[in-house]
Amino acid sequence: MATSHTTALGIYYEHPDWYRPLFAELERRGIPFTRLQAASHLFDPSAPEPHAIVLNRMSPSAYTRGGADVTFYTLDYLAHLERLGVRVINGVRAWSTEISKARQLTLLQDLGLAYPRARVIHRWSQAAEAADGLRFPVVVKPNIGGSGAGILRFETREALEQVSRVSDASLGVDGTALVQEFLTARDGRIVRVEVLDGRFLYAIRIYSSGDTFNLCPADVCRGIDGAELSRIACAADAPANDLRVEGYTPPAEVIAAVERITAAAGIELGGVEYLVDDETGVPVFYDINALSNFVADAPRVIGFDPFARLADWLEVEIARAAQEVA
Repeated sequence: MATSHTTALGIYYEHPDWYRPLFAELERRGIPFTRLQAASHLFDPSAPEPHAIVLNRMSPSAYTRGGADVTFYTLDYLAHLERLGVRVINGVRAWSTEISKARQLTLLQDLGLAYPRARVIHRWSQAAEAADGLRFPVVVKPNIGGSGAGILRFETREALEQVSRVSDASLGVDGTALVQEFLTARDGRIVRVEVLDGRFLYAIRIYSSGDTFNLCPADVCRGIDGAELSRIACAADAPANDLRVEGYTPPAEVIAAVERITAAAGIELGGVEYLVDDETGVPVFYDINALSNFVADAPRVIGFDPFARLADWLEVEIARAAQEVA
């Protein structure tokens, strides 16, 4: 095992804007860290690792910003770190779950939790047949997603069949996709539950018309009262939308289920989305995120700054790693 720690914490990330609040908080506290920008990153399998801890903040939507190569490179880098015995937050297991919606459904199936029924395909020509027995409308959802990228909705089998006969479009970065039932959320509300250190941190309830699949919490621009939220962690070109958000405490059984999901996925820091199916009244889980951005204007929406909580936790982890080396 080759390790030689020169900086305790490395933060591996792709998006240029999302982590500015975390970087600022760490700098304010005087906590040394190294920014590991994924696009320019490389590693030598024979070299020692300079970081005791690496926080993986890679984004699955990197391919929408020209970073498809980094999606798969990240798997090799995380495996390299784990081989060296580096403390990796959201390592190979977490990232493998993040970049496979098919794997997410398998995990939910194993845990006995409800999710929208789906079939996994690898060619457009399979889409119509895969939808047989599913309740319409359905969505065709790339296996590697991120902020709703590439999701298409079909109201009827005929519409899906027409596209599946002629489409030569890519199903996604890995050529795999889900054909999945599109469920109507009761009262137009979906919930994202966030975890830190594998435990419940907070939840938000987002009001959506169902016409958009981009539910990045940092892009939700209004509170429930309609007032504009400060979005300091968002990209300058973050989409304007009519989504509204409020802090929310889910039922205890939902929180317990989310903690089971993230534990099974190896996700220490992330989020899980669910909705209450308007037809059945059952909570249905539909997205597992190893990368889950914190809600915009968090002190106003949920009553505290989650970046400060994350920094608190990282300080503890850094101290623990220092004790292990001593």
